[in-house]
Amino acid sequence: MTLKTIVRGKVTGKIIKSSQPINFLGSIDKKTGEITDQKHDLFGKNIADSILVFPNGIGSSVGAYTIYSLKSNNVAPAAMVCQKVDLTVASGCALANIPLFVLSPDEYGNMKDGDEISLG
Repeated sequence: MTLKTIVRGKVTGKIIKSSQPINFLGSIDKKTGEITDQKHDLFGKNIADSILVFPNGIGSSVGAYTIYSLKSNNVAPAAMVCQKVDLTVASGCALANIPLFVLSPDEYGNMKDGDEISLG
């Protein structure tokens, strides 16, 4: 697996994979880590301690503070993996010290929800 590291870290965990971009400001409860956007394919799932795999982030730059709040509340993903890194996700992961990786579209496509993986 060829990873591009944006925020360093070593982590092992279970994949929670979304086919949809994530708006961290409007889609996640920062106190519980639960996806609250009813239109999102991860609605009702909790991302705490997971390897969160998603195409990219969308929405306001304030989403970076939501990522930081997830970490402060001990409900953040153990790591994030995406196809395309945006400033919100990169800065949020850097602030919260959450490992962040980028994969090629083919490798991204091979990642399966529920698989256990090690990164870093």
